[in-house]
Amino acid sequence: MGTLKDPVGPEQKSVYRRRRLLVLVGLLAVIAAVVLIIVKPGSSGGAARAPEVALPEEIVAGEKPSDEPVADELQPCPVGQLEVTALINQDSFASGEQPQVGLRVQNIGEAACHADLGTSTMSFRITSGSDEVWRSTDCQEKADSRPVILEPGAPLETELLTWDRTRSSTETCSIARDQVGAGGATYHLHASIAGASSQSTAPFLLY
Repeated sequence: MGTLKDPVGPEQKSVYRRRRLLVLVGLLAVIAAVVLIIVKPGSSGGAARAPEVALPEEIVAGEKPSDEPVADELQPCPVGQLEVTALINQDSFASGEQPQVGLRVQNIGEAACHADLGTSTMSFRITSGSDEVWRSTDCQEKADSRPVILEPGAPLETELLTWDRTRSSTETCSIARDQVGAGGATYHLHASIAGASSQSTAPFLLY
């Protein structure tokens, strides 16, 4: 009995070779069809491609890590560990311009601590020579308490407060106040918060 490897019969060997080639091509076509059914084009060898996920329009923040420090777990900031700087928006003010004052506070220690940075512990004073002309606490309303954690070397600044260039006292809260002198007069801003005061003033001129 003959085999495909050793043809028998009157037909030429080239005919048998063509038949063998056709059989092999047919087998390859069947194998390719089976592979296409099992593994779709574009797949990575059997790992299904993940479907696209539409992100939500609004992402709700998760809970804070349980190991994040809170004010109750930290020591209060010693007064000597807080550095306060008086801030003013300009060095000089033309007639009609109103100065805006603020402060910067920084933990200059090596460890985080907490302090009350609310308006109940905040104070601004403006002086001219030995004359104290204005205090932010004279007619303050709704002072609040705000416990804040201060990380070392991370300064915080208050929003600016406008001074209307008037002289204040606790007796002038509901009446018209006198304007302070101008004409190039020099004034100094002092600031304090959480028991700590600015070591230097912020000088400015009024015209």
